[in-house]
Amino acid sequence: MSIDQLISGYKSFRQDYYLERPEFYKNLVKNGQSPETMIIACSDSRVSPSTMSQADPGEIFMVRNVANLVPPYDKNSIHHGTNACIEFAVRDLGVRNIIVLGHSHCGGIKRLCDRSENEVKREFIDSWVSIAEKASDTNLEGDDKYRYVERRAIEISLKNLLTFPWLKKKCEAGDLELHGCLFDLESGKLFTRGVDNDWTAIT
Repeated sequence: MSIDQLISGYKSFRQDYYLERPEFYKNLVKNGQSPETMIIACSDSRVSPSTMSQADPGEIFMVRNVANLVPPYDKNSIHHGTNACIEFAVRDLGVRNIIVLGHSHCGGIKRLCDRSENEVKREFIDSWVSIAEKASDTNLEGDDKYRYVERRAIEISLKNLLTFPWLKKKCEAGDLELHGCLFDLESGKLFTRGVDNDWTAIT
């Protein structure tokens, strides 16, 4: 999408959406945001959580990064954008659900799986995707490996969320629920993770 297309899209949004709902936006300004759900999604341009969920502005608090990963809790780290978003969502906004949303054909996961074969190193990506290093421990190969690791990486991020003490406390009190989902680009199906790490398509 070019800059001209972005501007054209904005003009349509303002005319056909924003100006048609003045009270809705006045309420968002006056009362602030109070989303019930946070989504941790991949930065991949092919996956749009807002479009998939048909959510209105103010309904979802979202953070996007490469491969929808959550680092483990580390209060000594000074530059953790994802963790800062998690803290704000849980401690300030009081969200009741956190969804880690992955997708098939994820470039970040492919990078994790193929790092030993990549001659070109990256300054930030390689260390970032190593968060899910354990997910790549499999004898599977090719596409089967990628599909497997995409799911396992979500499970690792869900476990990492529970390393945040104040987040874990809310989960134990029943005030917060964690969910894992994966969007399949080829079929358009959304898969959800069960308590036994089984994945089921929403029909």
